[in-house]
Amino acid sequence: MLHKENLIKELHFKAVRSSGAGGQHVNKVSSKIELTFDVLNSQHLSLNQKETLQEKLANRINKEGVLLLFCDESRSQHKNKELAIKRFIEIIFDALKRQKIRRPTKPSRSSIQRNTDNKKKNSAKKTLRRKPGLE
Repeated sequence: MLHKENLIKELHFKAVRSSGAGGQHVNKVSSKIELTFDVLNSQHLSLNQKETLQEKLANRINKEGVLLLFCDESRSQHKNKELAIKRFIEIIFDALKRQKIRRPTKPSRSSIQRNTDNKKKNSAKKTLRRKPGLE
């Protein structure tokens, strides 16, 4: 079983200066959070889970097997850190969720009968709309 606390212990954070327009304050403060998680060297993930994450998060994981996330939504470093952790947990657990196997079903007898009846009604309705022929 995978626990959030164990995964959070393996995270590494780095505070970076946020990009974009700001004021004098933005040039002094590092409020953007860079979250890194080493998927390949994680001690709390099984081999199977690591492979699944490598497949499903291939666009987010670099060649070294490190997952990178950035968060600069808030002006507060602490809030950005919380948001990054929350987003990380969502991404990991969504990727590890097993998809339900779709089992195709046959239409029931009553639904087939209903369809045939409806088709016959429509057919009769449309034949009555035709001009009477000289037959």
